[in-house]
Amino acid sequence: MKIGMIGLGKMGANMTERLLKGGHEVVAFDLHAEARDAVAKKGATPTATLEEFAAALSAPRAAWVMVPAGEATNTTIDKLAELFEAGDVIIDGGNSNYKEAIEIAARLEKKGIGFIDAGTSGGVWGLTEGYCLMVGGTDESVAKVEPAFLTLAPKDGYSHVGPVGAGHFVKMVHNGIEYGLMQAYAEGFEIMGAAKEFDLDLHEIASIWRYGSVVRSWLLDLAERSLRPDAGFDEIKGVVVDSGEGRWTAQEAINRGVPAPVITSALFTRFASQEQDSFQLKLLAALRNQFGGHAVTLESGQQGMETLTPAKD
Repeated sequence: MKIGMIGLGKMGANMTERLLKGGHEVVAFDLHAEARDAVAKKGATPTATLEEFAAALSAPRAAWVMVPAGEATNTTIDKLAELFEAGDVIIDGGNSNYKEAIEIAARLEKKGIGFIDAGTSGGVWGLTEGYCLMVGGTDESVAKVEPAFLTLAPKDGYSHVGPVGAGHFVKMVHNGIEYGLMQAYAEGFEIMGAAKEFDLDLHEIASIWRYGSVVRSWLLDLAERSLRPDAGFDEIKGVVVDSGEGRWTAQEAINRGVPAPVITSALFTRFASQEQDSFQLKLLAALRNQFGGHAVTLESGQQGMETLTPAKD
């Protein structure tokens, strides 16, 4: 199918490449010419304005918005809606709040434009491993874009989870769970690191736990990578950003009367990381860098993006 991609950052550029490899035609837009040129070399059709972008698509048009959640996403969708017509579809693949997705869908419905909220997980590894997709929208809208979903996701990694709002809601809870899992690993490794009498090799322990252990997981694979001697772990500070989804998950738990002490505690630990530094906070920062390419703060005070991402095995 022919599909548009707006936003060619870490996620958008890799998703564009995966779609191209899957045989789709991709019309691409980004504010930065370098980003447009990079995907053009992969086979995408670059466009310099949203007007040019909309004109390059074929009816019924489908555009995937992959820009930072909040004002950037909402403004982009509103501008795109002025250029699209009834029967076209807009997909928001960012970490937007599910309540905003419901409001946007209601606005677009008045023009007959479909809206899909696609919770997207996979980070910087999605190009090769695929993206887990949690999709919300009407059956009609989803059917128009499903070929792209099936290409982006690994086998059994895509689901139409419900109506508009459901996709972002499920992704929000997914990220809240992620907070708790990462926190548990970080605390456990700090406890082992504090047992000085055993002089434990934390990298080796992370490595063996990946085989046969009941706590093995992809996050543990990334912990092993972060703790490698050449990964630069000692150079980072334990500053862990709260990007929103964990906070929203905790708020939803409170609003719905659901006890969620693990997720809430992990969220508060991220708040505390702004004021203190410890091994577990370093590991949390390193894990976020490994799966999402998020910047880490180095002891030198500089920001680093690739510091802790060695070449894939």
